[in-house]
Amino acid sequence: MRLCKGAAPSVVCVGVHYPEGFMTRVAVIYYSSTGTNHTMAAAVGEGAAAAGAEVRVRIVPETAPDAAVSSNPKWREFADRTAGEARASLDDLDWADGVVFGTPTRFGNVAAQLKSFLDSAGGLWFGGKLANKVYAGFTSAQNPHGGQESTLLALYNTFYHFGGVIVTPGYTDPLVFASGGNPYGPSVTAHGAGPTEHDLAHARYLGKRVAEMAKKLRG
Repeated sequence: MRLCKGAAPSVVCVGVHYPEGFMTRVAVIYYSSTGTNHTMAAAVGEGAAAAGAEVRVRIVPETAPDAAVSSNPKWREFADRTAGEARASLDDLDWADGVVFGTPTRFGNVAAQLKSFLDSAGGLWFGGKLANKVYAGFTSAQNPHGGQESTLLALYNTFYHFGGVIVTPGYTDPLVFASGGNPYGPSVTAHGAGPTEHDLAHARYLGKRVAEMAKKLRG
């Protein structure tokens, strides 16, 4: 929780201690077109919950034309299957102590659907409500050199502007190597088959790490 005074770029935020027993809040906000990042988001949420956090897992709204969605049977099936799931809102950002964003790679960059959501958070940023939170990310691509690292690095540019604290897995656990060794965050080489068990373990570990670091930062 934070008390903020002023307006960007001169916002002053003072941390406030939560009551004893108050659960750390972690939001997992992601975009997925065919389900890979949907599965990874659930694993991140599981890891955060196992570390004692209250968790929200939310998919951002689809912004692609319906004709584009229908052009790919897997995309269409996933969109229809998840139509009733809760969508991410700016309230989720305001609510959370830590936020993990997930996106597939799009030409080595963040998917437009997630970028649109991030771009809508200007009001929260202006009010200083996105500062001093923990942020992290995960991604996926069809091949190992499909822009996985560059996508996460591009995503993290936004967190610098938020005034956030970026928490990555680094090489703090051997399971990072087992899932491909990406220190910037879990990244799936999908090959049309979705995440492996090693990928999911990496995602759970990130969720746990974000929850633990957010708790320490919150004090």
